[in-house]
Amino acid sequence: MKSNIALAIMDMAGTTVEDHDEVLAAFMSAVGENRLDATREEVNSKMGASKIEVFRYFVERQYGADSEQRANDAYRSFQHALEEGYRKSGIRPIVGAEETFLELRRRGIRIALTTGFYRRVTDMILTGLRWDRNLIDASICGDDVSCGRPAPYMIFRAMEAVGVPEVGRVVNLGDTPLDLRSGVNSGVRGVIGVLSGSHDAEALGRCRHTHLIGSVAELPELLDREFQA
Repeated sequence: MKSNIALAIMDMAGTTVEDHDEVLAAFMSAVGENRLDATREEVNSKMGASKIEVFRYFVERQYGADSEQRANDAYRSFQHALEEGYRKSGIRPIVGAEETFLELRRRGIRIALTTGFYRRVTDMILTGLRWDRNLIDASICGDDVSCGRPAPYMIFRAMEAVGVPEVGRVVNLGDTPLDLRSGVNSGVRGVIGVLSGSHDAEALGRCRHTHLIGSVAELPELLDREFQA
């Protein structure tokens, strides 16, 4: 029986793009450079969120509410470190991600990528992987919405961008608890955690979800097995 899923929304770093701690390293570099009180564990718990919102949280916690300039300074440090990190290490897809994209397209399922990254580095990744050449249908980043994960706004913006209005025909994939929480908050049919990124099965298992899989490469088989029309 054919799946009735019309749109697959997927996170980028750790879900469809390999993450060798470039993001965490960039965060910790900015934390050190700007003398913020934030541990590696605390930063890792914020993975998947809008990056500027993460810095606002840590700066406000340490310096109080009137601290937007400090947050912006730390965010710029993060941007520089992240872009340099990707230039040095290169950008590679998760094994099986592109094959999954092609299979979903063959089935007529739309593909949208969402990320807590800002637009410049999002486009840098998409261009570097050549995913901007008709392989995906939309990309939504933190710059495109008023509030990042766990708010569901990036999911809704992706649905709007590709013309799929029914949450019951959408699955959302991600490697962080915030990915899963945003999926739950959106009401989409599939809230799927993948174990290819920054959090393990124990961490993701503590969050509401519909499925946990090893990686995005397993998505087509999961749709066949669990998402029947």
